[in-house]
Order: sequence, then C-alpha cells, then structure tokens
Amino acid sequence: MPQLRVAMAQIDTTVGDLDGNVAAIREWTGRAAREGAHLVLFPETAVTGYPVEDLALRRSFVDASRRAVGRLAAELADDGHGEVTVVVGYVDHHEGKGRPQNCAAVLHGGRVVGRYAKHHLPNYGVFDEYRIFTPGDDLLVARVHGVDVAIAICEDLWQDGGPVQMADDAGAGLLAVLNGSPYERNKDDVRLELVARRAAEAGCPIAYVNAVGGQDELVFDGDSLVVAADGTVLARGPQFEESLVVTDLDLPEAVRTPGWEERIARVTVSTDPVPAYEPRTAPVHEPLPDVADVHAAIVLGLRDYVRKNGFRSVVIAVSGGIDSALVASLACDAIGAGNVVGISLPSAYSSQHSQDDARDLADRCGFEYRQFAIAPMVEAFLATVPLQGVAEENLQARVRGTTIMGLANQEGHLTLATSNKSELAVGYSTLYGDSVGGYAPLKDVPKTLVWELSRWRNAEAVARGERPPIPENTITKPPSAELRPGQVDQDSLPPYDVLDAILEDYVEGDKGRADMLAAGFDGTLVDSIVTLVDRAEWKRRQFAPGPKISFKAFGRDRRLPITNRWREPRAVEPVHSAATTGER
Repeated sequence: MPQLRVAMAQIDTTVGDLDGNVAAIREWTGRAAREGAHLVLFPETAVTGYPVEDLALRRSFVDASRRAVGRLAAELADDGHGEVTVVVGYVDHHEGKGRPQNCAAVLHGGRVVGRYAKHHLPNYGVFDEYRIFTPGDDLLVARVHGVDVAIAICEDLWQDGGPVQMADDAGAGLLAVLNGSPYERNKDDVRLELVARRAAEAGCPIAYVNAVGGQDELVFDGDSLVVAADGTVLARGPQFEESLVVTDLDLPEAVRTPGWEERIARVTVSTDPVPAYEPRTAPVHEPLPDVADVHAAIVLGLRDYVRKNGFRSVVIAVSGGIDSALVASLACDAIGAGNVVGISLPSAYSSQHSQDDARDLADRCGFEYRQFAIAPMVEAFLATVPLQGVAEENLQARVRGTTIMGLANQEGHLTLATSNKSELAVGYSTLYGDSVGGYAPLKDVPKTLVWELSRWRNAEAVARGERPPIPENTITKPPSAELRPGQVDQDSLPPYDVLDAILEDYVEGDKGRADMLAAGFDGTLVDSIVTLVDRAEWKRRQFAPGPKISFKAFGRDRRLPITNRWREPRAVEPVHSAATTGER
C-alpha cells in the first residue's frame, strides 16, 4: 500500500491579519517539509483567521483572501516547498452567485490546483455561517502520491451524509477535515467519538486538524486527530498549544480515473507513490483532565485577547475575594506577573482581613500592588448627591469602577472584569461598577467552578514545589461584596451549589419551571432565581467579552430579548393542539 506522511499544523491565527497568517503558514509548512511530510493540513480559514463573521460580506476582504492564497502558493514554491501538497482554509467567492464561501485550497507547485467549498453551514450556538456564506455541493478529491484524499470542512463532519458519504462513494483513501471547532468542557470526548464514527462511514482514516488560540469569546483547543476506519486513534495533538502532528499512514492506492463525476471533482497532484520508508510512531496526547482544561482554556483566551488587541499589561481591582484572586492568578499565568497591576480599593465597609488577603495575593503572585481608599470619594459624592440603600452600595462599586478605568486609561492597561457567571445570571454585578472592564475571564465560569479552579491551581503549585498563588483564607471565607456592615452573599442568595444547579437547568438547559420542580427544586426559590435572571438581561448585554467554556455562554450562545414580558407559568396548564381547540 502507498505510504503518506501527513502533517497537521494546529496553529494560532488572527482574524484579518492575512499577511501574518500567511507568514505563519509558510513557517509551519517549512517545519513539516523538514519532517518529510508529503501532505500538510491547516485549519479552517487559516488564511483569514476564524471566525471572520461579517468581514466575509465585504468584497474587499474576500478579494484580499483570494489574493493571499495565490500569493501563498507561489511563496511556498519560492521557499523550496513546491512539491509538498498543502491544504489550507480561506474565504472565496461563489463564482456564479458572487457571495462568499468558506473554502479550502489545495496548493502544489506554486499554484492553487483544487478548491472545495464547505457544504454544511452551522447556524446554531456561536455560529451564523448560513447568513454569511453560500454552501458548496461538490466534493474535492485530490490524488497525492497515488492516494485519493477527499477534503471536508468542520461542520461537514458533524452532519449525517454529505461529504462523508460522498468520500466513501468516491473510494477515498483518506478524508482530510479542516476545523475551527471551539472549546467546550468535555467536547474532546464528543469529537473523538464523532471522528471515529465518521471514519467508519467514510471507509477510510480521517485526519482532523483543528485550530488553536483565542478569538474574542471563543477559544480553540487544537486536539487534532487521526483516526483509522476501525476507530483506532493513530495520532492526537496536544490541547491549547500550537503543534505539528506528523503521522505516517499506509493507504489504499487510488483506482478511479481522475476527472469529473456527479458532484465529485477530482484533481491530480501526483500519481507516483513515494519510495518505501520506515514509518515513525506518531504522538497520541492524552486530553487534559477536567478543571485543568478549563484553566488552560481561560489562560489561552486571556493571553490571546491581550496580545492580539495590542495590550501589554492588565489592571485588576483586587478585593481580597475569591473572584478577583482567581482572575489575578489567571492573568499572571497568561501574561506574567510583571505585566499585572492589582489595585485595592477599600471602602468604609471593607474588612481588614480582605485588605490583608489582597496584599497576600499580590505577594504570592508577584504582581504590582497599590491601594487607594475610596471612602473620601464616596463621602464627597454623598455630600453632593444624597443616596441611600442599594443606591449607596452601588455608588461604592461605581467609584471603584471609575478609579480602575481611570488608571487603565492613563497607563494603557486592559481592565479585567472579575464577575463570574453566577453573578451575571442573577444581576449581582453593578453596571459601571465591578462590571467595568475590557475582558472578563470568569464570564462563563459559575461560582462553584471558581472555587474548584482556585483549589486546583493551588494544588498544582504545591505539586510543583511552588507557593500556592491564592490565599487559603480567600478560598474558605464566606463570599461578600462588603458594601454594608456584615454583608454576605447568602443574605439574598441561596448557597452557590444550589444556585448554580438551578442556573444550569434554566440558563444552559432552557428548562421551564415545571421541569425544575420535577427535578426537586423548591418552587419559591425557583421563582425567585428565574425572576432575577430574566430581569438582568439588560445588564448582560453591556458586559465585557469573556472566554466561552460551556455549552451555552452568555452573549454569543444565549440570545434573549431585553424587552420581554414572558414569565415562566406558576401552574402548568395542559397543552391543546390547534385541532382540538379549533384555532387556525
């Protein structure tokens, strides 16, 4: 059987940086060539970055993408890699309709020798490709060293039939799939099961290359795979880091005559099999355990948001509480403690132990620490505009927000918001106060997971012989906003394990009141929490972006109207069909 050395380059690209992305593709192709690769695969729309969203609707952007691919092919040949077959994602035009398409190009000998357009355009969750792109309908099969390699793109693998079935019909020896598949908890297991199932359906191995890196609220985790038709994992890349995953494959020799068949386009790159060589063992990386992979995802998302948006440093309001402590630790892991500034902003109600915990956090992590007492500023405001109750409590948070944003503005830092998903869900985050910031690392992290991540990070430090970054008192003390004497979160909220369980059902599961009561939750508590969530939608619309780690994150995933009078019914009435009620 013909041999083929396949290299999957899971790389970190930047949306819109066509020159930088092309340079990276050339660099990683060079690495693959030095490894002796015959076929090199890059992720979905690697030339333009992913997702491009409405940039694809600009003719100028698509034209630049097309030119970049042509230039890339020529430059790869100039680099001495013209005999290596490269498959790379980019954005193109539909020749007939003039609309953009999500495409893959096959490059060889200084030219674009084949083109494939994605068939299935996802229109759920974070994706809205159906609104932007025009689907393709032909399968591309490229003959590379005597092996027929079929091409598909991401969602084409997730849908039944389509390019997977066509690859089987075409007698492909390998199905190469280019992906921009965002990270979610436990998605690595889902992907592996999917790829194994589709490999069986296609009747050939699948090489699944995935992007890596952060792009606004999405994080791509790599985890590229090669899976045989019998489900055997032949290679697996690492998570959350750029990598070249090289695999030697024994593949069937192509027997079909090149040319056009119904909905199958065949191109010949090279017909002669490569001379026999000694195969190497490919790496099979084990996925990170849960919590560890969440930590890695948030760190990568934060690092890339800072780097790709031109910041060098971040500023965080450190209160001595668990949320700001975890954010500070994450920031130090992402960009280094020397690029982190922590500001303590005690009010008249801030406890001494919280101030001590904030300073201890800075000592443990090694970031710059400053303190500005806000009590005089709050008193001056109240002397001019008398406020009481919740309005006075929120004023303290807003003075803090103004202070932290003023320092960020003056010194060029990116402000990190410290609110978590549980707080965002029920509206326990003061708009223009503790919610201020350009990026929110914990936006999709419920409070219970905040504690898990903090304990995990400290345990990892101990295992490495390092000092734990988060003070133990910060982890164990009752959480409090400290906006009035003796205040704790549980004055007005249920225990966080109960709250998060309700939120998981209502926010992520879209469960109704009856479903939650059937699950054993107290009806009065459910009504209270659901009301808080519904009323806080307007706040969430104004919140900073943050890394998606769950199936349904606020923002891109969960889209509800702000002006909305629908409320979950307190009593469930029987549902009647239009036929029984006489309605039309």
